[in-house]
Amino acid sequence: MTRRVLVTGVSSGIGLAQAKLFLEKGYQVYGVDRSENPNLKGDFHFLQLDLTGTLVPLFEWLPDVDILCNTAGILDDYKPLLRQTDTQMQEIFAVNLFAPTNICRFYLPKMLERKAGIIINMCSIASFLAGGGGSSYTSSKHALAGFTKQLALDYADQGIQVFGLAPGAVQTAMTQADFEPDGLADWVAGETPIKRWIQPEEIAEMTLILASGNMQAMQGEIIKMDGGWSLK
Repeated sequence: MTRRVLVTGVSSGIGLAQAKLFLEKGYQVYGVDRSENPNLKGDFHFLQLDLTGTLVPLFEWLPDVDILCNTAGILDDYKPLLRQTDTQMQEIFAVNLFAPTNICRFYLPKMLERKAGIIINMCSIASFLAGGGGSSYTSSKHALAGFTKQLALDYADQGIQVFGLAPGAVQTAMTQADFEPDGLADWVAGETPIKRWIQPEEIAEMTLILASGNMQAMQGEIIKMDGGWSLK
């Protein structure tokens, strides 16, 4: 049976890499993004939607999934509290925390009916450490990690597997500013023990392992993929 996968933030970066790999492996992929359709080959379906607004169009378009990848996220330009407005903070939390929780709330009951479902939330090293983002980003990713763990604990005995992925510095459109002249790209690579940026395809490979259903003994783990950054 073809397994249905939902990937948010599918038009670029990690989400795009995840979708490509799932399609390559024969999954049916549904992608959501506020940007344009990436026009992927294979059994791919796309919905253009801003996750800061109502999610009803998503739920009407896709009533059920087997694997949920809450990948969409936005940065806050590393701004401290006094440089962030309420509106900016609300947008960060809307995408990074409330969209994943609300999407989980919708699809979880049907997963429970089947006693099977895999949820993979895109956390961050900022889920563990300060400095991976600004005030809003770090707070939202800490909250997402807590949500991931609690969700896993609450439904582990009902066939639901919940995981988090915690990337470090990944080279994506979201971090493109770091690669501009006088950006942070060289400094970040130098400070990372593996001495380079992580590629989206590396995160996608771990996603595929977690989504395989073969990791039954794991539950609620938030897997760091940060090139050793958090070892320091």
